[in-house]
Amino acid sequence: MPRVIRDTLVSVRELLVTGGPFIVLTVALLAGAYYFLKPTPPKRVVLATGSDQGAYAAFGKRYQEELKRFGIEVVLKPSIGSRENLRLLQDPKQDVQIAFVQGGSSETTRATVEGAEEKLPLMSLGSMFYEPVWLFYRDDAAKKLSRDGVLKEFSQLQGLRVNTGARGSGIPGIFNRMLIANRMDREDVKRSSLDLTPAVVALLGGELDALAMVSAPESPLVQMLLQTPGIRLLEIEQAEAYARRYRYLNPVVLPRGVVDLPRNVPPRDLPMVATTCSLVAREDLHPALVQLFVQAAGRIHSAGGWISKTGQFPTQLNTEFALARDAERYYRNGPPAMQRYLPFWLANLVDRMWVALFSIIAILIPLARVVPPLYQYRIRSRIYKWYRHLRQIEDSLTRKNADRTKLLAQLDDLDVKVERIAVPLAYADELYALRSAIDLVRKRLVPVPQP
Repeated sequence: MPRVIRDTLVSVRELLVTGGPFIVLTVALLAGAYYFLKPTPPKRVVLATGSDQGAYAAFGKRYQEELKRFGIEVVLKPSIGSRENLRLLQDPKQDVQIAFVQGGSSETTRATVEGAEEKLPLMSLGSMFYEPVWLFYRDDAAKKLSRDGVLKEFSQLQGLRVNTGARGSGIPGIFNRMLIANRMDREDVKRSSLDLTPAVVALLGGELDALAMVSAPESPLVQMLLQTPGIRLLEIEQAEAYARRYRYLNPVVLPRGVVDLPRNVPPRDLPMVATTCSLVAREDLHPALVQLFVQAAGRIHSAGGWISKTGQFPTQLNTEFALARDAERYYRNGPPAMQRYLPFWLANLVDRMWVALFSIIAILIPLARVVPPLYQYRIRSRIYKWYRHLRQIEDSLTRKNADRTKLLAQLDDLDVKVERIAVPLAYADELYALRSAIDLVRKRLVPVPQP
């Protein structure tokens, strides 16, 4: 093997031996930080929606498509409604991690989880869209109460057959609050608790006089009922008063003609009350998933609609649970800057690990200063250890009756061994210094004859 290659290999080997513990420590710290911080999100998340014909299900499918681009599978779990979603989130036995929750559900729900010792803490990802309180009624039923067949006050529902939503949805709670606000008892209306689709069928068939539902305007059933002859929408002229009484209600207006401009549906601006729907998640939801859901919400809900203006949603306002830290950062600063230049997985890794990386660097910098002196010591020790043997030969030379022939043989043997020492070129001068010292001792063993 050529000497240059041999010296290079020696240098690499010594460098690996010297820096090996340092490298192992670095890898161990990075692995430990990765294990405890878990920067990579899980590939599957369960989202509780609502009825199959509701707006929650429609939006859930859009979240599926959005997160699919990042390799995340969003499993949609149908439910009765908002209150059931809350119970699913708080039940440790369920695998639901995030859900649509209607404003006011936390106040109108007795959030008891059967068989669970404690309820899981929840956090909000923000308010996503308005959910108006739709009170549809039959024109023929209203004409028995009003000459023109138009109802403008909630109290006019007294005595009518009204479906107030299935148990487990958010509708009964809001309806009860409106009853209380109007000093009405539960018995003042003939209530039923059908699911949404059967209730719409019953309303159209005349088996119900009115139907209460809370849903986004994107709901196919809402859009159908708004355009069905003989079905009217209750105008809530006291919308501002309801909003002052209940903090989760907001006064909104359904603009004239927004449903169907050519047919001018509705024929005038209709005052309504609306709650806001939030994305609520368990507090242990991975921060990267929080980021993905909030960013997806920005793309899905920011366009505006019949009730809301462009850019009004999503928002950190009107949330009943503490806002998630990563969601708050998104509303304050927008998406992380690194995501503009790096793939999501890499940007997320850096974003989650940078604090740990700086901490590790702070630990390793002082330790790294030990490596160069240690490397230098190991290389020089390959040379210096032979000085001891050379000194022993030189000391033996000073003794009486020293066997110069034997000492010379030992010196020749030492010279051969030194000849085989491989060191990097940067330390060659020290190797030559050793060989010069051997030559000096050789001159003492074999004096030069005098002329």
